Amino acid sequence: MLKGNFPVEKFGALPTPFYYYDTSLLRQTLDTVKAEAGRYGYQVHYAVKANANPRILQLIAQAGLGADCVSGGEVRAALQAGFPPSHIVYAGVGKADWEINLGLDEDIFCFNVESLAELEVIDQLAARKGKTARVALRINPDVDAHTHAKITTGRKENKFGINLGMLDGVLDELQQMAHVELIGIHCHVGSQITDMSVFRNLAIRVNEIQDELEQRGIRVQNLNFGGGLGIDYYHPNHLPIPAFDNYFAVFKQLLEQRPGQQIHFEPGRSIVAQCGSLISRVLYVKQGEIKQFAILDAGFTELIRPAMYDAYHRIENLTSEEPVELYDIVGPICESSDVFGKDVELNCARRGDLVALRSAGAYGEVMASQYNCRPLPPSYFSDDM
Repeated sequence: MLKGNFPVEKFGALPTPFYYYDTSLLRQTLDTVKAEAGRYGYQVHYAVKANANPRILQLIAQAGLGADCVSGGEVRAALQAGFPPSHIVYAGVGKADWEINLGLDEDIFCFNVESLAELEVIDQLAARKGKTARVALRINPDVDAHTHAKITTGRKENKFGINLGMLDGVLDELQQMAHVELIGIHCHVGSQITDMSVFRNLAIRVNEIQDELEQRGIRVQNLNFGGGLGIDYYHPNHLPIPAFDNYFAVFKQLLEQRPGQQIHFEPGRSIVAQCGSLISRVLYVKQGEIKQFAILDAGFTELIRPAMYDAYHRIENLTSEEPVELYDIVGPICESSDVFGKDVELNCARRGDLVALRSAGAYGEVMASQYNCRPLPPSYFSDDM
């Protein structure tokens, strides 16, 4: 079984579970993103929600990317990591007053506004400060992302954004507001999208939206397509860097970009997922009448994606080269859903073996919890070993 390149001898002294990040791969991924987006002058904002580890954020900020935030806490984390306010965009359906005020005080680039109610509050809060808030309207383009229902965001029935049928009314109200400036439109249709036709449909739909806006005399300076590009969870060793070239090329080919218009993207998973792994130890190998179970010291408290999204993560036994056997890989949490995979092919497992759950750099550490009074996992980086 082909395995990733891990400093296993150095892992031996570390208490498990923990997150391990390959910073060399992260830098290679960032170089690729910048090169491919740079071909067309596109601006990239890293989606902080994918992984807000301070070291990860610092490396991404140093690479020159902007930040896409969905909470006041993420705005603070981005600022502390070195992202300039002029490159921070702030989305989210439920921005509290203090979070909006933080964005206004820091003079961030843009609020991605998701409802008329939110727009009214931003206008009021900006008025109290004597400021004008730059906003982009997040529009639901009603494009099917062909992905898991829990990570689809651009349809009419989702809580996110403004439905197309309501856009005219929102624009009518916005034009009466003295303390907001419309600088763009924003669309994000979902996550872990590997079918490029979804992005083709999105580009075409945004062309139509722009045409409709211009019939009203509105030409926006910025188009923000969110993120959503998927990764290959099944082959992290063969395909460690996603197809950013194909992704950006879709928009270059199909988008009717207006003169002087800036195009923005907000990738998260595609930047950080493959560089991170959750490292765990086998506590017990339990023999059942039909199955055998490899019980790890990591559970859904450290990596919730399999339990929440039925997500697949490649699992590798780092300390065994014995023949492959089938296991249900489970954690110690007192819940039946604490399962990482069923009938997983794994080199013969024994107590104490080190196991890597791959492609866990996105929505892994950042979603960890202390359920069952468990401590949060620490993180380690390849360039420190």
